[in-house]
Amino acid sequence: MYRKILITTDGSAVSSKTACAGVAFAAQMQAEVLVLFVAPEYQYPIYVEIVPPSYPSEDDYRAAMLKAGEEHTRAVVLACQQQSLPCRSLTAFAEHTAMKIVEVAEQQQCDLIFMGSHGRSGWGQLLLGSVTNKVLSHTRIPVLVHRLIKEPDSK
Repeated sequence: MYRKILITTDGSAVSSKTACAGVAFAAQMQAEVLVLFVAPEYQYPIYVEIVPPSYPSEDDYRAAMLKAGEEHTRAVVLACQQQSLPCRSLTAFAEHTAMKIVEVAEQQQCDLIFMGSHGRSGWGQLLLGSVTNKVLSHTRIPVLVHRLIKEPDSK
């Protein structure tokens, strides 16, 4: 049914578990996987006239974020390899994560976006994480929202 699935990750533990569920879903479909990490754009320090020497340069920042993206997506790539699924990872830079997810999914011709209901900012939302909610409202591509179920406390 789905040939190319975009799986998002922000590097958090919740996001990693969701990404693993995405790989399992992709394996059922025998679909290609594109795993995406969206890093924030470089921000120049504001309210200072001179950039402090300890502040990273834009090139240093981009290199660090590309490395972080590689680390955050590595487990998904390995899980795909174990399932013999074609997979590649991508780190993108954007101020608006949700819009970048939608843009990448469209550019890469993905036919499904697989993401979690809560990420880093999800605790502040009643039903869905803010990024997930924005993706749902800005894309025409189907979105599968994976919700982690909290395990009951064992006594």
